[in-house]
Amino acid sequence: MNHHPLSLTRQPVVLLHGLARTSRSLNRMQRYLDAQGFDTVNLNYPSTRLSLEALATQHLYPALLARFGADSLPLHFVTHSMGGILVRVLRASKPDISIGRVVMLSPPSQGSEVVDKLGKLRLFKLINGPAGGQLGAVDNQLLQNLGSPDFECGVITGDRSVNPLLSLMIKGPNDGKVSVERAKLTGMRDFLVLPATHPFIMRNQTALEQTLHFLREGRFQHKR
Repeated sequence: MNHHPLSLTRQPVVLLHGLARTSRSLNRMQRYLDAQGFDTVNLNYPSTRLSLEALATQHLYPALLARFGADSLPLHFVTHSMGGILVRVLRASKPDISIGRVVMLSPPSQGSEVVDKLGKLRLFKLINGPAGGQLGAVDNQLLQNLGSPDFECGVITGDRSVNPLLSLMIKGPNDGKVSVERAKLTGMRDFLVLPATHPFIMRNQTALEQTLHFLREGRFQHKR
């Protein structure tokens, strides 16, 4: 039995990792949100084996139903990278899932410049699978059809890179995988840029605190 004093009001938060990562990458976020009174579920999914549509309908949807049942509270989400696209695909394909607030960390909301440049390469396809190839911007019907979110969404992205080679492929400030500009999502409620890199933004202390603030308030805390 869970005797946490907030057990009656512990709101569910689903954590979704990025492409070619695992739920371990979000362990720090999970511990932090748990300690703040949320009921977190850190889902693992086979990000490099299936298309985004298949991941949403064959993995994410059944996992959420099994955990929360059909008429759950609105589910909040915290996503990293491709996880942000996955929530939008879930929304489009399974509108019966009730979505509350969503914080997206470094999402390729408008497609990734890196995928535009490298996506056709055999090695890229081998490493990143079908979903990885769907993250480019050129002729991307999937991203265009997803449109604006009908849930409260906050986007946090970084402008530091651990990969100078990939950064050369990207115009303007970027986190080594996604430009600040392309992380933006039309219809988002709030937007924040941190001095963080793509692979590690979800462990950044400020990102943790701002994620919590958005889940509670529906906006980030901006310096006056």
